[in-house]
Amino acid sequence: MARALIAGCGYLGQALADFLTVENWEVECWTATAQSARELSLRDRRAYAVDISSPKDVFAHKSDFDAVIHCASTRGGDVDSYRRVYLGGARNLIECFPNSRILFTSSTSVYAQTNAEWVSEESPAEPKHESGKILREAENVVLAARGVIVRLGGIYGPGRSASLNKFLDDRAVIDAEQDRFVNEIHRDDAATAMRLLLKSAASSGEIYNVVDNKPILQSECYRWLAARLNRPLPREGRSISKRKGGESNKRVSNAKLRSIGWVPEYPTFAEGMKESVLPSVAHESA
Repeated sequence: MARALIAGCGYLGQALADFLTVENWEVECWTATAQSARELSLRDRRAYAVDISSPKDVFAHKSDFDAVIHCASTRGGDVDSYRRVYLGGARNLIECFPNSRILFTSSTSVYAQTNAEWVSEESPAEPKHESGKILREAENVVLAARGVIVRLGGIYGPGRSASLNKFLDDRAVIDAEQDRFVNEIHRDDAATAMRLLLKSAASSGEIYNVVDNKPILQSECYRWLAARLNRPLPREGRSISKRKGGESNKRVSNAKLRSIGWVPEYPTFAEGMKESVLPSVAHESA
């Protein structure tokens, strides 16, 4: 039986754990807090609270794994948190599990392009923000160990959507002068992509963009939500919100991932929202 460690078993990690378990992998889950570990244990998961930024803590839980997935998040933390969790965490996992296949979840925010151009894994990834630079440094550490890099778009799914939350909370703004493309991915599609990459020997030392098939303009996203939910359009004006990933505007291609056989269940934002997210919203409102 293949064994996998998911270091950072949160929203995405739990979905990946579910998919791997169905395929008879033995999965161990690490979380940042004892409370989260207890909650996973109640779901019959083997779970432990481990600080992956601490070499001592990581080595205290050393075991044999076929795959180690760095799926931890800073939960909106500052630059120091990025450095500890992403860079320090990657180094510690590689050192502790040198014979395991490493998969590191990064972000499409490392692409700093601003002219709505299409970008692929071969495009320059030269982020101007410090958090993005740290992600790139962590990526290079993992690539040097022949690991796999997953650059995720904005994750949404049941109970989670940044665009939907802004729309429902009246924080959404249609900024005609600074409209931009957003690149998103449904949680379950991200998990199936990671499952595929763990099984593909050819993916070692490679980078893959994990996004859906069709980037969508932010304004188009809000217009679709307004029509679908029968609500007024957001106000028009200048958006003053600052994005942690910096001010970028690009369309991210998933062609490389699709070329190895990945097929998303939710190929567009509209399909993912309509079939997976909005039904739960309607149920909660009932």
